[in-house]
Amino acid sequence: MVLALFVYPLLNSLVSAFTAKNGAFGFDNFIKTFDLYGTDILFTMVIVTVSTVLIGIFAALIGGYLVLGEHPIAVAALKWLYRWPLFIPFIVAAQCMRTFLAKNGMLNNALDTLGVIDAATLSGLLDWRGIIATFVWKETPFVALLVSGAMAVLDRSSIEAARNLGAGSLRVLVEILLPQVAGAMTVALVLAFVTMLSVLSVPIMISGGSPTMITVDMAFRVNSYSDYGVANALGLISYLIAALAAWIYVRRSVAAEAVR
Repeated sequence: MVLALFVYPLLNSLVSAFTAKNGAFGFDNFIKTFDLYGTDILFTMVIVTVSTVLIGIFAALIGGYLVLGEHPIAVAALKWLYRWPLFIPFIVAAQCMRTFLAKNGMLNNALDTLGVIDAATLSGLLDWRGIIATFVWKETPFVALLVSGAMAVLDRSSIEAARNLGAGSLRVLVEILLPQVAGAMTVALVLAFVTMLSVLSVPIMISGGSPTMITVDMAFRVNSYSDYGVANALGLISYLIAALAAWIYVRRSVAAEAVR
């Protein structure tokens, strides 16, 4: 099953990426890809990287409050609420965000009703900001679940010692908890990074303009031109971006093992 459904398609796509329309082996597809979609490749890397950083920040804050929070009701409410996006598919999340972030969407109308903004003078967030917001909302619970679980099993003696010495919750989170769960957080963020890199529904539904993410370009080349060569060249580029994230994780793991 692995050979038929993964290895063979992977090898076939790699061969197709280096095969021109005349059947010759070369880099024609990659030259065309960078000419047409160089901006989209850079846009994709920026969107996914920024989203990953924000996910890491929010996941750390959620995990930290679940472990360090002093209000049981607030902790229980957060524990119950933050997991909801885990069970929502990306296509549903994108459709929800189209309604929420549009010019006359729920967000602008709510802020206009409260007198915070004038909705008539604002535009919606159905652009790169909407893509980032959707990714962060969708992937933060996954990372937070792993991070909070790793934090929960830590020895609390170091936490109590830091508190006895006058350290606040934020300092305990940054200097005590996060260094001990860095490995779990790195794994979760790499998985979130690769997942966002492969999503088609969010960029195509949130932002239909240009620049866009390379998954949209891949679908466009196949559906409009049956150009599998350029589509597979884009796919190989996405493999390399994902491999870079995996390499960062492996390098960090090797360094951690060497320290031990």
